[in-house]
Amino acid sequence: MSDAVLDHAEATGRRRGRRAGLGLRLRQHAGILGSLALFIALYLFYQANHPRGFTGQILIQNANEAFALALVSMAQTVPVLMAGLDLSVGAVMTLSGCIASHLVNGSPVEIAFGLAACIAAGAICGFINGCIVVYGRIQPIIATLATSAIYMGFALILRPTPGGKVHEDLSWAMTNDVREFAATFGLFDDGEAAWLQPFAWIPVPLILLAIIILVVWVPFTRTVTGRTVYAIGSSEGAAYMSGLPVHRAKLAAFTLAGLFAGLGGLFLALQTSSGNADIPQAGAYTLNSIAAVVIGGTSLLGGTGSAIGSVIGAFVLRTISFNFRIFDIAPLLQPLFEGIVLLAAVSLGGLKLLRLKNKLEVFR
Repeated sequence: MSDAVLDHAEATGRRRGRRAGLGLRLRQHAGILGSLALFIALYLFYQANHPRGFTGQILIQNANEAFALALVSMAQTVPVLMAGLDLSVGAVMTLSGCIASHLVNGSPVEIAFGLAACIAAGAICGFINGCIVVYGRIQPIIATLATSAIYMGFALILRPTPGGKVHEDLSWAMTNDVREFAATFGLFDDGEAAWLQPFAWIPVPLILLAIIILVVWVPFTRTVTGRTVYAIGSSEGAAYMSGLPVHRAKLAAFTLAGLFAGLGGLFLALQTSSGNADIPQAGAYTLNSIAAVVIGGTSLLGGTGSAIGSVIGAFVLRTISFNFRIFDIAPLLQPLFEGIVLLAAVSLGGLKLLRLKNKLEVFR
């Protein structure tokens, strides 16, 4: 056989390998890609029908409204990857917001202490959840149902009625675009530096979200602990027999969930400049976080999914709310439509069972 024929066969093999690899990656990320396509379609429809058209202020408003739910959805993703649910994420978010309304004010040192206290409170709440699940051997859904009531109780003690105060400049800077952020703190020629202008219109919440994903989520998934979280969702028994740190992974997962929820509550306090121990609001965030996780392609059976998909799922839910607003549809109908969307997403996820050749795999 000639060299030319061998080269041709080798090149053909490489092309087939690349196509097979691309197809595999598309199948692995089908959930995220599907939710991203749904979000783009819904958001374009929203912008096309908005009476004021696409403006920077509308983008900032949308980003502010989506940010807290995106973080709570990231919080919910971690236990779901282990085939569990965390019903306390809304309560942890609320508790963190109430703490912020007391502490995030005053001098820069006091503000820094307040920010750290809010984030630490969220992480501690998550760590307590993890300890109860691991050492108490209680199902996550039951453990977090109980702790959510406790966290809401602390929130009501701290803030029996809505109120409090958050540093005004910090609140303005964190809920605006990059130019206003720089102008508020006197950075980069008060936000007028030439190199900054291509990015000056970007809402700060979107940048914060990207930073949290890149600095916290992505490194976590690449550690042994992070990979163990996925392994627990696939088969906890197999993960244990393989020598993976199952208990450590569960503690880390719930702590990370609390951290994300605490960040969400902190931002909500910055957005509203107050704290509010609102029980219905906490419950709505918890339920919407589950919906966002499912829409984002994470399996409720555990083992597959990503917090990035959940962020996109949160954007989808918020975009549905935006469309409700511009079409002046009664807010009371919104839970009905969100429930229909959630049911459709869960049903689409269940369709994969029809492709299983071995029916015993259904009961894994």
